[in-house]
Amino acid sequence: MNPFDLPPVAAILAAAASGLTALGTLVTPAGAIVLVTLAVRALLIPVGVSMARAAQNRRRLAPRLAELQRRHKKNPEKLRRATMELYAAERVSPFAGCLPMLAQAPVLAIVYALFAYPTIAGDPNHLLEHSLFGAGLGRHLVDLASGMQPADLVFVALIAVLGVVAWLNRRLALRDAIAPAEGVPAMLDPRGALSWAPFLTLAAAAFVPLAATLYLAVSGTWSHLERRILRAVYP
Repeated sequence: MNPFDLPPVAAILAAAASGLTALGTLVTPAGAIVLVTLAVRALLIPVGVSMARAAQNRRRLAPRLAELQRRHKKNPEKLRRATMELYAAERVSPFAGCLPMLAQAPVLAIVYALFAYPTIAGDPNHLLEHSLFGAGLGRHLVDLASGMQPADLVFVALIAVLGVVAWLNRRLALRDAIAPAEGVPAMLDPRGALSWAPFLTLAAAAFVPLAATLYLAVSGTWSHLERRILRAVYP
């Protein structure tokens, strides 16, 4: 089928499937996913640098934020405005930590789709014929409920990697966290419930194909190593 005759989403998936298949002939489809993940993370290094600088600036602004909280503790709305004005004046984003995952969302969605559907653009999806250490790349963790196979231990390994990386990233996040202004909901406290956000990847792993779980594990490992290195560069 002519790719120009396809709807935009189908055309993107068809092109991505062709590219991943071609790359898979040089390594394996699973290896191709690892290479794609590394390429995406390499492209996002400037975003990681921006995050590290933002975290450094937030630590630098901590005394001024504390002063604003003391001055406006009886007026939450005025405190909120003053806090955002300070961030704007110093060109610091309080939400910079969300950028890497948001930037990867389209790629992760494509990886998910490539191993979630039996056909792509009307043609059989041959990517589903491939595996990682014997476990099908299109297999889901919830599929293990119907019977676990020895090859499914790869799920256990990847989930373990995701869990360890999430725990390490949470520890780093807690080191960088500063107390939120008064009036800010507790759920947005970076030292409270929000600090558990890295573990959301574990929840996602239960519903995405093995290929996407592999992507999350590699990306999470890169994220932790990059964060440790940049934290040393921007103490």
